[in-house]
Formats: sequence, C-alpha cells, structure tokens
Amino acid sequence: MSIESHIAELGHVLPQPAAPIASYVAAVEVNGMLHISGQLPFDGDVILTGRLGDDRDIAFGQKAAEKCGLMLVAQMKAALGSLDRVERVVKLGAFIASTDDFTDQPAVANGASDLMVAIFGEAGRHARSAVGVPVLPRGAAVEIDAIIAVRQG
Repeated sequence: MSIESHIAELGHVLPQPAAPIASYVAAVEVNGMLHISGQLPFDGDVILTGRLGDDRDIAFGQKAAEKCGLMLVAQMKAALGSLDRVERVVKLGAFIASTDDFTDQPAVANGASDLMVAIFGEAGRHARSAVGVPVLPRGAAVEIDAIIAVRQG
C-alpha cells in the first residue's frame, strides 16, 4: 500500500501545500535531507489561532499540531514528488503560542508526532523540540518545522 493510500485509510486528506508568506521557500533538499519551513495549522482556508493556557486548551492545540503535521506531509509530497521517497522523519520543531505558565507544550506537539508515526510507522519516530512562544505568525496556535531523511532515486 502506498503512503498516500495509507493516509486516506487513516481518514486524512492532504491539504494543498501552503505558499510561503515572506522571503523564504517552503522546503530545501540538500545532502539527502529535506528541510521544511515552519508550517501553520490550516483547517481548510482558516488558520487555527489562539494561545494555549489562555483561550485554547490542550485538545485544540493537539488538533492544531496535527494540522501542521498534515501540511508538513503535503510539503514533503510537493518537494519530493512522492511520499515513498521519505526514508525517515528525523526531527520536528514545534512552537506553541502559550502563556508563560503553560507547561504542556510536549502534549500539544504530540498531535504532530503521533500523526508522523501513524503515517510512516517506525520511520515516523523522530527527535523533537516543543517550545512555548508568546506569539506566532498570523496568530497561529502552533507552528511546526521538520527535517526529513530522503531516499534517493
């Protein structure tokens, strides 16, 4: 079964890859690694916004992180032509808009981490950072970037 078929079997639909909103590119492949710029949590055309610990809870944050994860996968497909070229998810960097007393950033980031494992199996297990920040672009609740090992050929 192809990875794309597996994604559909999981009940997910890949979004259209988001275009950069400033002076950068969505992804750069170099030396067998794909570096993907931070992706925002789009639900259709709407960005999931808010701050964890203020107007948003952990469940909302996990959903936002999952949406970021789906956008990361969409960027992988756009950059590589096929998700079958993904050898391994190496690292995710999760940025969570949160109050200064919110400390559950790792639980929020699990929304994307669990998605990577569900899609790619063992190759989806990765290193990760989960960092609280006061604000993100466009008021997003979560932003996640990634480093992906690429299969040649």
